[in-house]
Amino acid sequence: MPLSEHEQRLLEQMEKALYAEDPKFATSLRSAPGARAARGRAALGVLGVLAGLGLLIAGVATTIIALGVLGFIVMLLGSVMIYSSFKVRPVDEAAPTSPSAPPSRKSPGFMDRLEDRWRRRAEGGQQ
Repeated sequence: MPLSEHEQRLLEQMEKALYAEDPKFATSLRSAPGARAARGRAALGVLGVLAGLGLLIAGVATTIIALGVLGFIVMLLGSVMIYSSFKVRPVDEAAPTSPSAPPSRKSPGFMDRLEDRWRRRAEGGQQ
């Protein structure tokens, strides 16, 4: 069912507001060319984790230590594959930043992003 003109305008306004408020997040929501490949790697990683878990349980049940170790290694490789597929991809460097924001590094850590959000929230509340 298509959207009415009023709903389309509201949706466009919401998109513009999202881009204005948090361009990094809005850009991350867009489907990148490698997004399908990343989902495929994640699905393969989940299958690897499940297969490794099965091998691990089979190794414990049959008391074959090598089978249990192999299951653990397969689980570990599957987990690494899942983690690598969900890594944050770098966003365009042309994104506007506020003049009072500290110079950003190539890939800020979790705490840096939290501090930036807290700082922006505090600055927005004072204005």
